[in-house]
Amino acid sequence: MVIEHTGIQVKNIEKAKAFYVAALKPLGYKLNMDFGDAAGFKQGGHTSFWIGQTKNPTRMHIAFRAASRKAVQDFYKASIKAGAKDHGKPGLRKDYSPDYYAAFVFDPDGNNIEAVCFK
Repeated sequence: MVIEHTGIQVKNIEKAKAFYVAALKPLGYKLNMDFGDAAGFKQGGHTSFWIGQTKNPTRMHIAFRAASRKAVQDFYKASIKAGAKDHGKPGLRKDYSPDYYAAFVFDPDGNNIEAVCFK
């Protein structure tokens, strides 16, 4: 893994926490640090994804590795249920690579959030 941890900016930390708790659960992430205006999520041993509140967030694209196609599908369903907007239903993206299976959503702040597996 190249990146140790990363984060995005959000307008409403409470709304974003609720969204990411639901959306990232199928990928094995859990909220493990909460500082009021910032929160961290971990998968496994350390906190690798952060959200932080700001007045004017910059939109980002973040792709989370999923363990399986089912995890990608579950991420998509959980994200939509938690308030995301569709940006690409689960499926193969053969123009990326033959085994690139992903789903894309816009989170409540407009960030392009993806779950992907290579199986």
